[in-house]
Amino acid sequence: MRTTLRPRRTAVTLTAVTALAALALAGCGSGADKDEGEPAPDRELSLKGEKIEVAAVWTGPEQENFTKVLKEFEKRTGATVTFVPAQDPIVNFLGTKIAGGSPPDVAMLPQVGAIQQAAAQKWLKPVGPEAKAQLAANYSRGWQELGAVDGTQYGVYFKAANKSLVWYNTAVFENAGASEPKTWKDFLGTAETISASGVTPVSVGGADGWTLTDWFENVYLSQAGPAKYDQLAKHTIKWTDPSVTAALKTLAELFGKPSLIAGGPGGALQTEYPASVTQTFTGGDQPKGAMVFEGDFAAVNIAETKAEIGKDAKVFPFPKVGDGGTSPVVTAGDAAVALKDTKGAQALLAFLASPDAAKIWAAEGGFLSPNRNLDPAAYPNDVQREIAKALIGAGDDFRFDMSDQMPQSFGGTPGKGEWKALQDFLKNPKDIAGTQARLEEGAAKAYRAAAKG
Repeated sequence: MRTTLRPRRTAVTLTAVTALAALALAGCGSGADKDEGEPAPDRELSLKGEKIEVAAVWTGPEQENFTKVLKEFEKRTGATVTFVPAQDPIVNFLGTKIAGGSPPDVAMLPQVGAIQQAAAQKWLKPVGPEAKAQLAANYSRGWQELGAVDGTQYGVYFKAANKSLVWYNTAVFENAGASEPKTWKDFLGTAETISASGVTPVSVGGADGWTLTDWFENVYLSQAGPAKYDQLAKHTIKWTDPSVTAALKTLAELFGKPSLIAGGPGGALQTEYPASVTQTFTGGDQPKGAMVFEGDFAAVNIAETKAEIGKDAKVFPFPKVGDGGTSPVVTAGDAAVALKDTKGAQALLAFLASPDAAKIWAAEGGFLSPNRNLDPAAYPNDVQREIAKALIGAGDDFRFDMSDQMPQSFGGTPGKGEWKALQDFLKNPKDIAGTQARLEEGAAKAYRAAAKG
């Protein structure tokens, strides 16, 4: 979990070797030495009497876990923090709040483009010296730059996501005699093997269009390469480009075979993301789907089933596409920004940039932190621990979710733009040319509007 916002290009790209090593539980290091001299948030800071509102689109377990972080901040400072549920897209929600004269103090923005847009609207306040010190101590330059606009630091990336993972039901794989695939060709072969064993192989949460953008981005990054990925993210090449044609043809090899998708395309379009995960790990060795593609945050949904991560539920990197492709890793994240320049808002940003804050949610699972000074031991299991080590080990060699870099009207709005075009493509994967035309029409309109401000 988007302006003339030319968002910074950042989706994490790890080589196949790095990604595989990360998930093979090889016990590698974190990629960053612990800086024992890092500044800690002032535990003696008194904010008694201060009321802080924090807006985010998180619901369910994510909201519950973030609330635990906010409770610790309350305990340390004496402030009263209220979680404000926000509608998606959050930029529209904030615009309404600001127009009504009641903006929250802090908001969690899930897209790079949202930070760019909010900064362009002059809604955001620069981070203070305490948060800057935490960022300098705990974050790579790349993650700091993601939260900056024209050299001014506005955002603190608190939560990251590795969105290039395929989780699978080990019992189904064992019964079918299937193994973890490393290439797209092998992935399709594994799907056919599982289908022949009597279980539908792939669960897709198509009711949530963002999952389909993730499918496209992983295929595109691996097949077309980082340079093309950057160009498409900036819309300096069109969606009618042959590289997009190739990626959609690759996706159609899966989407065009209804027997490989749980419920077929129609069923997938009615399946929301959480259900796409849980239905993969319920029903014993006869679940509705054997595999589900999505980020490390799927762990929080798996935890709602009886499946044990690392035993009943395992994970492999998104397969590389084509002879010259690499196994991609696309990342996303949520950044805290201040809409009011108050002592409480700035103190909260500094706390969220600290290892102490990240440690609280990390222990609950379904969370990945870009904070390089968070002890990997904070994560609840080896699978999540190794995913986190791989992210930190990548340093600045990364790219961000493409749709999150685009104007939100195209890349981040339910029922519109890229989300809707790819849902229509899932329904009719033969219509590649029509899909590209609709994508280009929507993108061109969104970028023109963004350029006008």
